[in-house]
Amino acid sequence: MIGRTLKHYVIEEVLGQGGMGTVYRARDTRLQRQVALKVLAPELTADPERRQRFVREARSAAAITHPSIAQVYDIDEADGVTFIAMELVEGTTVRRLIVDRDLDLLASLEIGIQVGEGLARAHETGIVHRDIKSENIMVTRDGHAKILDFGLAKLDPIRSSEAAPGQAPEEHISQMATLAQTQAGMVVGTVAYMSPEQARGKPVDYRSDIFSLGVTIYEMATGRLPFQGESPLDTMHAIAFEETRPITVLRQDVPPELQRIISRCLRKRAEDRYPDTRTLVADLKALKRDMESGVTRAISLGDRLRDRFSSWRRIELPTLAWILGGLGLLALVILLSTKRIQLGSFVLLVVVGLWLYRRIRNRVPRMMKRFATKVSRIAEVQLISVRQSHATVIVDRMQAKTYLRINSLKDGLNEKLLFGDPMTVSLRDDVPLEELRRMLQEPGVVYVRDDVFEKPAIRA
Repeated sequence: MIGRTLKHYVIEEVLGQGGMGTVYRARDTRLQRQVALKVLAPELTADPERRQRFVREARSAAAITHPSIAQVYDIDEADGVTFIAMELVEGTTVRRLIVDRDLDLLASLEIGIQVGEGLARAHETGIVHRDIKSENIMVTRDGHAKILDFGLAKLDPIRSSEAAPGQAPEEHISQMATLAQTQAGMVVGTVAYMSPEQARGKPVDYRSDIFSLGVTIYEMATGRLPFQGESPLDTMHAIAFEETRPITVLRQDVPPELQRIISRCLRKRAEDRYPDTRTLVADLKALKRDMESGVTRAISLGDRLRDRFSSWRRIELPTLAWILGGLGLLALVILLSTKRIQLGSFVLLVVVGLWLYRRIRNRVPRMMKRFATKVSRIAEVQLISVRQSHATVIVDRMQAKTYLRINSLKDGLNEKLLFGDPMTVSLRDDVPLEELRRMLQEPGVVYVRDDVFEKPAIRA
């Protein structure tokens, strides 16, 4: 392609290559300026309907003008080649700055602010990027952040995929993970920035970009991604169902306010995130001002209460019983001292209190039993063993749909927990017969499939 002319663009050199196509430095002979020319991979534009959607959105993106957005100049086709001409941004990607450890917290906040302002401008015109990540943000030599590849996400079969009517989220995640593994040029790191609704194949709006920007800020602040797995399937499942480690655990010098901002960006439900990108930018600017001036801003009462309730949920039941019992006893002493309660009423309150305590104490075992009952209905499950808040599930063969189904049931149980440690699950499909026989002899086994006992090593 070097030296070739597409319309009035003369291709001069290769700048980069990826799953979407190849980027060249080119010269616009009409306006006598340098441009970045992205020549799209033929398989991405083979579908006429997809190509039409791409052209429509790319033209809308070309109408957006903002200092933090790399300008789209032209979308055209020549000699069977579809290309997009963009502003040539000279600089370094945020990903490279992270790898080289060239970002401090203030620089990370400044990049987050500039990118957020660019996204806010796009969102106000109804355009969603869908592919915000550190590789798609370029920092120029004068320190200005530029968002690249606006309007291209519609061509990506992963990012533009939506679940079929009636398709379970677990099935769609498995399908998307398989696609990520087989698509030419697709890397696991790209999947790590997707929002939960993208992973589940649901329609996305501007709040998906807020989630992806939160992932990028987390990455800039800590040097690592919040959601990572050994495979695209593991990563997408973590995005959809698992919580991330607080950045204050990974870095001691990070202000709690930054953790609050990132946590709000990374909420699983889109409606729980920032209501708009400008509100996010306002919080980032306020935090940057505080850090520059050395002021520590107090977290709002509502946020403190949410964090406090989150920690209360992890109180052990005996501790909770002592706290509630002590409060109840104090209340009864006050009422008896003021003669506002009779002895009969006192006895009734004690009986009700003991009944409630029994119900709360047995709630977790009841929920674990229901979990085991649901898991036992999965055909691949051989054995289920439960010890305290951990369940071990032995399956015939580890399949994506089985993995996702069991973890989805586990997450559903944890959402209903009011107090205590969250439930964890281990799935195994490589258990030797000797170990399986030993597990059968140990306490905690709540389900065994009938054919397990027919194995010679078990019967012996």
